[in-house]
Amino acid sequence: MNRSPLVNILDRPLGKGGATRSTTTTDQSVSLSSFAYLYSEMVQYHQNRVDSISELERRLEATGYSVGLRVLELLAYRAREYKRETRLMNILQFVSTTVWKSLFGKAADSLERSIDHADEFMIVDYAPITSTFVSVPSDFGGLSVDAYLSGIIAGILEGAGFPARVTAHSVSLEEGETPSSISSVVVLPPRKEKTVFLVKFAPTVLTRDNAMG
Repeated sequence: MNRSPLVNILDRPLGKGGATRSTTTTDQSVSLSSFAYLYSEMVQYHQNRVDSISELERRLEATGYSVGLRVLELLAYRAREYKRETRLMNILQFVSTTVWKSLFGKAADSLERSIDHADEFMIVDYAPITSTFVSVPSDFGGLSVDAYLSGIIAGILEGAGFPARVTAHSVSLEEGETPSSISSVVVLPPRKEKTVFLVKFAPTVLTRDNAMG
């Protein structure tokens, strides 16, 4: 009897880019409803074990951090000819495009550099799935459920040798700012905020990058 060769789990397809908006998809993406349920359960799990919103965010970041380390390892393995990034802008482009497409099916909406601080960069997403499809109770109004994604970014950067503090911030959309990346498959009330992931690199990262010219 012929048997098909076993495929290493690391060689299996990622699917067509992260969580899908459909619950009846035939590809290998994780359904959005499944992700939303599991993520809300994880938030509640940590919520029952903390005494403050800030502590809850730190736990979400820590959970995401371990995921980020594994995402970097997985993408590097599958790239086969992966070349370790040594320049600051290159690793940020990698996160905002390659990583984002692998996890969410699209690139981040923008990558910006702070005008006031040379060590700060911003990755902008108009509709991160952690806050678009997960509601926050009114008494937790200050909670950023996107802290989980902050942890993923921090884990990837740390694993690549670019230690940084990453935080998620909700920023009101400016007048006339119309996000074009939000899927129209699911009908939702228009978002009034975007999420900005603020990346603040350790001083050693900038020193090394400047030395490389």
